Amino acid sequence: MAGALTLRPVTSGDENALWAMLRPVFRAGDTYAVDPGISRADALAYWTGADRGTWLAQADGQPLGSYYLKTNHPGGGAHVCNCGFVTAPAARGLGIARQMLDHALNRARSAGFLAMQFNFVVATNTRAIDIWTRAGFDTVGRLPAAFRHPQQGLVDALVMYRQL
Repeated sequence: MAGALTLRPVTSGDENALWAMLRPVFRAGDTYAVDPGISRADALAYWTGADRGTWLAQADGQPLGSYYLKTNHPGGGAHVCNCGFVTAPAARGLGIARQMLDHALNRARSAGFLAMQFNFVVATNTRAIDIWTRAGFDTVGRLPAAFRHPQQGLVDALVMYRQL
């Protein structure tokens, strides 16, 4: 990554870039509780739905990742937000997810959220768990055998939480 990472709101012109990142992650079926056969239209609707803000991370005009930020639950839980993150395959291991998380934490605070929660972190997704843990998230729950991993069978899912 030569240039500085910038994050900006996603626009309709970013659909191809988003799909290029989402498709391999969703098709692999090993980190998101999303149907691996999800259509392009449904994947984009899931990632950029009206109930969330979605950002694109890029350097030198090259899309490197994306995240969304949304209210975790309405009503009495509306002060807690939830996020989803995806990194372009070629950009993995470059610190993109951590920079997107920092951006998301700042956006969440600015939006008035008091906490961030990840509802369903697949226990085999050790890279994400490491990033979230180093950023101050605690594992507050473990859902035994809650995720059907395509290679490892039934694995646990974690609930991770951090006050802002």
